[in-house]
Amino acid sequence: MKNFTQIICMFLFIIGSVSAQQEKGIVGINNWLNNWTEFDSKSVDYGEPTQILAGNIAQDMTLSKKYVYRLMGSVFVINNATLTIEPGTVIIGDYESKASLTISRGSKIIADGEETDPIVFTSNRGFKRSGDWGGIIILGDAPSNKFGYSSVTSYHPQIKPSNYEYTNHGGDSLNGSSGVLKYVRIEYAGKRIKGAGNFNGLLLASVGNQTTLENIMVSYSAGNSIEVWGGGVNLEKIVSYKSNKNDFKFNYGAQCQLYNALAIRSPYVSNSDGSRCVLIKSYDKKEEVDFSKKGTSVVAQNLTLINNSENLKSDIESNLVKEAVFINQNASLELNKSVISGFNPAVLLDDKIIINQENLQKIKITEMYFNNCNGNIFTRNNWNNEDLENWYGNRAFFNLYSRGDVAETFINVESKKRPDFRLRINRIMASTDD
Repeated sequence: MKNFTQIICMFLFIIGSVSAQQEKGIVGINNWLNNWTEFDSKSVDYGEPTQILAGNIAQDMTLSKKYVYRLMGSVFVINNATLTIEPGTVIIGDYESKASLTISRGSKIIADGEETDPIVFTSNRGFKRSGDWGGIIILGDAPSNKFGYSSVTSYHPQIKPSNYEYTNHGGDSLNGSSGVLKYVRIEYAGKRIKGAGNFNGLLLASVGNQTTLENIMVSYSAGNSIEVWGGGVNLEKIVSYKSNKNDFKFNYGAQCQLYNALAIRSPYVSNSDGSRCVLIKSYDKKEEVDFSKKGTSVVAQNLTLINNSENLKSDIESNLVKEAVFINQNASLELNKSVISGFNPAVLLDDKIIINQENLQKIKITEMYFNNCNGNIFTRNNWNNEDLENWYGNRAFFNLYSRGDVAETFINVESKKRPDFRLRINRIMASTDD
């Protein structure tokens, strides 16, 4: 009994040590990327469609795993209906018809996949590329900081006037639910729409905080991987892989939490409008918003943000590498226990933000691990960051700095099938000095 007790104590000590040493960046006793993610999707054959999904879904419907569905045109779930998708179901977005799926306000999607049987949205083209189809839009009735209700009609230029009402979002129900997205992959979305820019892999507009959004992977999106307008969503175990634009964008008074998430950027995959891992802003145009309402506020913890450059110095000199995080004025961010590796610089503040104590208290950056970045925290168009370095470099913030090689910093970044982007145990050889 004594030996058994000692073994149990030792086991708990080891587990506790692992958790403590990997507390920065994505965390987990096991690699939660296993089984459900796919980092080599071009090589996957999902089969040929056997069912067509088109038009409006006005009553409850279930998509079965035994079929492969072809999503055609602008598909709306309306009239408070619920679209249920079984684990393992494949939905293939049609290229020619700019396929997209929109969950209208009051309706729900229950896409509750499993770790070994994820739900997949992908392209119908033989040679898949970013922007092959539209994406997924979920509309809720939670508040934003915009005047009145808002719409996503611009993403549906061919929409019938009778469907205009299904593109609206916004309201007062912060605690509402638009359903479940769990163990879901969204691949090759982000179709470009004339006059509206690109679809996003997943757009969450005025979505309430009772919506479950966990274990979602968005890969090769030509637009933002995930964009949030208003609402109050909680995102957990999210992966953005090689997005052309931003990995995570928050706007219009979103009150969100992002936890245990991974973004992997390539210097050769970007957009002229700017491509960051995290973009936080409260509006696009001042005249759109009501400043008596809350600005965007994001609490982000245990993020791993990686720029996968083979030659970082050369890619920076070629202007292929930008900042990982950009924060606009009138927005706030609490970024904690995260890893930013290989960017130029790690964090950039909008030059309209006055650097004073009041504003810096709205941008909390603590217990970070900055690795191999060309500078850490700067103001845009001002490369004299002495004030910011003095502030965030204070030992009270517990920020660490390192120049480690990516392969040595993370457990296994080379494997296409089972990569592991957690920090290596006992390899954090960093200091609090830049």
